[in-house]
Amino acid sequence: MPLVSIVARFRERPLATALEVGSVLLCCLLFVVTFVLLLNEPPAGGERPWLAIVAIGTVFVVFWTALVPLYERFVGFD
Repeated sequence: MPLVSIVARFRERPLATALEVGSVLLCCLLFVVTFVLLLNEPPAGGERPWLAIVAIGTVFVVFWTALVPLYERFVGFD
């Protein structure tokens, strides 16, 4: 998708486009952080980074699978 298309879509629906682009960026960030943590051996008792990844991923999944459909059903994007 060319950048011009994304800008045009943002002008048409700014909230939906921001959510979608932000979701893609969050997924990429979670992937990179997970990969970096897998390359480094976790120190003994250093579970905080893994817990943060799981918590952020859980919030992301709940947002898209529960909150967005409820919003679309009761309020709608238009």
